[in-house]
Amino acid sequence: MARSVTYSVVPRINPHEKNDPPRYYAQAQARGDVNIREMAERIQSTCTVTKADVYAVLISLEDVVKEAIQNGEIVRLGDLCTLQVGLSGKGTLTEEEFADTLIKKARINFRPGPVLAGALETLKYSKVPIKYPKETEKEENNEGLDDGFEE
Repeated sequence: MARSVTYSVVPRINPHEKNDPPRYYAQAQARGDVNIREMAERIQSTCTVTKADVYAVLISLEDVVKEAIQNGEIVRLGDLCTLQVGLSGKGTLTEEEFADTLIKKARINFRPGPVLAGALETLKYSKVPIKYPKETEKEENNEGLDDGFEE
């Protein structure tokens, strides 16, 4: 199968200009997902390591990354990506006023490395129908169709 990102064209209303007509934008549509077992199988097919060994390493990687994030460390996965904790909360006028109770949320900041960033530079695109149209779009698209029910 040729490598391409599938997308649908969807209408979106500008939240700042609710009276304006919607504009149409591309929205990426996933073709599926890849779980850790599938990744182990794919990796096994490209090297001499067994699927069981790859799977064990990937499971251990989950644990090591989780522990590093919880320790406040930056996780550098080679040229793949970098992961780091980021914080959101309320600010104060002085450093002395600040307390950790003002921190409201922690998140993981993901920064793609050159491998992932490079993958975006050569993308090709394929248009597909909308996967989950809104009810009003379904009704508009089905107008005049016989649904087989009698009134």
